[in-house]
Amino acid sequence: MPELPEVETVRRGLQPTLEGARLEHVEVRRPDLRFPFPPRFAERLTGARIEALERRAKYLLARLDTGETLVMHLGMTGRFEIDGADRSRPGRFREAASMQDKHAHVVFWTDRGGRITFFDARRFGYMDLVATQDLAQGRWFKDLGPEPLGPDFDAAHLARAFQGKAQNVKATLLDQKIVAGLGNIYVCEALHRAGVAPSNPAGRLSKRRLQTLVQAIRSVLEEAITAGGSTLRDYAGADGELGYFQHAFRVYGREDDPCLKPGCQGVVKRSIHAGRSTFHCSVCQT
Repeated sequence: MPELPEVETVRRGLQPTLEGARLEHVEVRRPDLRFPFPPRFAERLTGARIEALERRAKYLLARLDTGETLVMHLGMTGRFEIDGADRSRPGRFREAASMQDKHAHVVFWTDRGGRITFFDARRFGYMDLVATQDLAQGRWFKDLGPEPLGPDFDAAHLARAFQGKAQNVKATLLDQKIVAGLGNIYVCEALHRAGVAPSNPAGRLSKRRLQTLVQAIRSVLEEAITAGGSTLRDYAGADGELGYFQHAFRVYGREDDPCLKPGCQGVVKRSIHAGRSTFHCSVCQT
């Protein structure tokens, strides 16, 4: 499933086409994805101008001038594709080649001539329309923790969130109530950079180790965004480009390979935490 860096990469790819544009026509090809589309979905979107395209955790947010926000989640296989449209051709709304693809579920046409198609082979993605003023307390966001790249995420926050927790730090960091947007790949990578064993009880980490962990989380996310995210199976950016951060993985997917930390003689091991594969070095992560 795309994590924060992949969703941020998609946002940046869509932003020049969508931000400030008016949705001239919207076509929905099925009644649902993971969940049913909200009532009159296409009708409520048609004619709306996208004032800002933002991200919260693993969600894309298109803030509309109608007072609503279009909430979009990629799920496991969701992706967007941007095409130009021939504004001089009659019936252009019905002639998108992408519409022949059975996985093309939603198509947006803008007043700038752009066409943005949402594909989702497994249909685990979803879209919703929420009143902007109610967004923070809506069902998708009310329980989310702070953004890991934002000012509210620091060692003091982790100390409060981890206090008294016997649960291992790997599973705790995957809890979206603790920190929003982190997933399995980047938690594994950040724990390795911080030298923290994933099995450590979260509540026993010292303030110094928490500071190191915060810095590692920030750095791995920033580097992944710069690389366009990680492509393991289905992910691609809105321009069709694949992410490249998987080539910089230090532990994820590297079971039985030598640890890449300078001077470490360890080997990457695989274990299971919270039902997910965890990759770590048993020598330098303590």
